[in-house]
Amino acid sequence: MAISNSPVIGFNNEKHKKKLMFKLYKEMLKARLIEEKMLNLLRQGKISKWFSGIGQEAIAIGCTLALEKDEYIFPMHRNLGVFTSRKIPLSKLFAQWQGKVEGFTKGRDRSFHFGTQDYHIVGMISHLGPQLSLAAGVGLAHKLKKEAKVSLAFTGEGGTSEGEFHEALNLAAVWKLPVIFIIENNGYGLSTTISEQYACEKLSDRAVGYGMEGITIDGNNILEVYETVSNIAEDLRQNPRPFLIECMTFRRRGHEEASGTKYVPDELMAEWELKDPILNYELFLLEKGIVDKESILDIKSKLKKEINSELALTDHYTDPEGSDEIQDVFKNAVVLELSQEGETKELRYVDAISEGLDQSLKIFDDLIIMGQDIAEYGGVFKITDGFATKYGKDRIRNTPICESGVLGIAVGLSIKGIKSVVEMQFADFVTCGFNQIVNNMAKLHYRWGQNVDVVVRMPTGGTVGAGPFHSQSTETWFTHTPGLKVVYPSNPIDAKGLLISSIIDPNPVLFFEHKALYRSISAQVPEEMYSIEIGKAKIVQQGTKCSIITYGMGVHWAIEVLNDLGIDGEVLDLRTLSPLDYESIDKTVIKTNRVILLHEDSMFGGLGGELSAYIAEHLFEHLDAPLIRCASIDTPIPFAKVLELNYLPKERLRQQIIKLIEY
Repeated sequence: MAISNSPVIGFNNEKHKKKLMFKLYKEMLKARLIEEKMLNLLRQGKISKWFSGIGQEAIAIGCTLALEKDEYIFPMHRNLGVFTSRKIPLSKLFAQWQGKVEGFTKGRDRSFHFGTQDYHIVGMISHLGPQLSLAAGVGLAHKLKKEAKVSLAFTGEGGTSEGEFHEALNLAAVWKLPVIFIIENNGYGLSTTISEQYACEKLSDRAVGYGMEGITIDGNNILEVYETVSNIAEDLRQNPRPFLIECMTFRRRGHEEASGTKYVPDELMAEWELKDPILNYELFLLEKGIVDKESILDIKSKLKKEINSELALTDHYTDPEGSDEIQDVFKNAVVLELSQEGETKELRYVDAISEGLDQSLKIFDDLIIMGQDIAEYGGVFKITDGFATKYGKDRIRNTPICESGVLGIAVGLSIKGIKSVVEMQFADFVTCGFNQIVNNMAKLHYRWGQNVDVVVRMPTGGTVGAGPFHSQSTETWFTHTPGLKVVYPSNPIDAKGLLISSIIDPNPVLFFEHKALYRSISAQVPEEMYSIEIGKAKIVQQGTKCSIITYGMGVHWAIEVLNDLGIDGEVLDLRTLSPLDYESIDKTVIKTNRVILLHEDSMFGGLGGELSAYIAEHLFEHLDAPLIRCASIDTPIPFAKVLELNYLPKERLRQQIIKLIEY
């Protein structure tokens, strides 16, 4: 497309050498030619979807080349130039887009939904915004390790309306993290115009509200993008803090190709076609004598040859078969046998958890604990009381009220190899961070092999009259999500040992702690650090007449009611809800032939339903009576004591046991 004899973009070459200016041109041209090839393949049905960045190449390439090669970048749909500028082999990118085993996700995810530690790139997920918190987590890791590095994350103007944008920028500002946040303001969120997305004049104006610097630049001017990001990155490496850059550009193709651009006025499209970043820069280089027409033709010829050659390699690549699907959900965890032998001392449940954290902080000297009011105040349950004095506020970190942002920070720390424990003040509050847990933490290893070394502590459960927002049983929400481990100890010995194991484990663990047990039970707990294997249930009371399979507070209800009734019943404490210990379940069912499945969670959709299905399918011939579920009623958990007692299953358990024994 001929736009004019001179560029309409004003380029300033005073600070840049010819070699760099030529490289910037070549990288933009390479990305454009790959895009054009992909659009052809899309029309031929050889790839299934494409999010085009045509017209926006200057931002991705200018930002990437402005950073050091080992600085992490968090790109989005239209940032092909990030990947090509980091010199990822094109054949591997093509394999990714075709769903081949040789791609980054073995066919499990598409387009740019992947990351690679080799090239320090962490791709997005479809839920816009979470990558911003991950970049902040990497920024925190740089700061903790005293590395003079920055991280950089992209978002579109549409993504700035997400809560994650606010949480990530606020956390980065409060903690002075060296992160560059890039807004690609390309005019439309699919078909929604910017006037329908935000009311401020410039999105960079939001920076001042977070206490950070912000600037708006021409995102189609490759030299302006490169120079701006270079200067800011160099400054942030020496003086860590976040910076917001709004890059004005335009999306000249559909959100993805199927959606088209009919909603864009013709005159607006024509205006931005005149501002094409590559053609304008090419005219500038020709004017300055940095390239000539012959060299441009030569570059294009060589790039097309490279693209076609790399694409041809994928003709022999492999379609996925699914043989390793299950094994790739989790990173292999080394089971450390830390003995429970030695001296013991009387500890309450709450003290056992505190001691497990304390001893883990000593062993893992970069372990970070984050949560609301956990530092000087010690947390609402005082579990981390004194930790800030002992370990410092770099490691025991008070957070703002922003569950999703903090969980994203934890994922970012894990990308840099740092373990973390995040305390939900109450398990109910995890709803505000649900996306990070079920879509980022749970899926990263399965998608592209990046483990998430995070424990999320979840104070949970009823009987304390705390009502529907502080007493919910939320554990089953997460047992349904592959990639998460769910642990729920019922006593101080297990609480300490399983917490230590959860911290050792390189996978995301949801660690549930029943609030009513914190100060109501105690036991002789080994003084030294020890571990209990995740995924192993335990018989806590032997019996022959029936089996009660349960966990958490249910263990105590089961023992109490069986003893009151004088029934020789067996109690199996699951301890881990995901993965389940099916071997132990099999043994107790085969032994007693009568089963009650007890849990504090509401009946419908609770773990008892899954266990019932398993037992009915695999152990039916061993049953002498129907399976019985005993659970809380299907309402929110109420506040008033009489209503809460009616909600919880303890009183109904008595009748259910009698019914089972008499069948």
